[in-house]
Amino acid sequence: MKKKKKKKMMMMMMMMMMVAVVVVVVVVMMMMMMMIMMMMMMMMMMMMMMMMMMMMMMMMMMMMMMMMMMMMMMMMMVMMMMMVMMMMMMMMMMMMMMMMMMMHYNA
Repeated sequence: MKKKKKKKMMMMMMMMMMVAVVVVVVVVMMMMMMMIMMMMMMMMMMMMMMMMMMMMMMMMMMMMMMMMMMMMMMMMMVMMMMMVMMMMMMMMMMMMMMMMMMMHYNA
């Protein structure tokens, strides 16, 4: 009887050990999975942040380009206006000269 009891005890111990090992393994696996999931989430977040930053940069660049274009257009307009003014002045001067010449010849 004693021998049989000891054997049973050994069997129980083995079973307990097996169960403990399995539980530990499962817990470790779960932890690993959680860690991996967390890492993936972090990576996704980082990627999203990077994308957002890139979009913001692109928007800023576009705005800058638009501003530059507007400035260039304004400058061109001013230049054109200046040119027209100069032309008008030249015409006026020419007219004045012509008038003077006419007066001179008449007198």
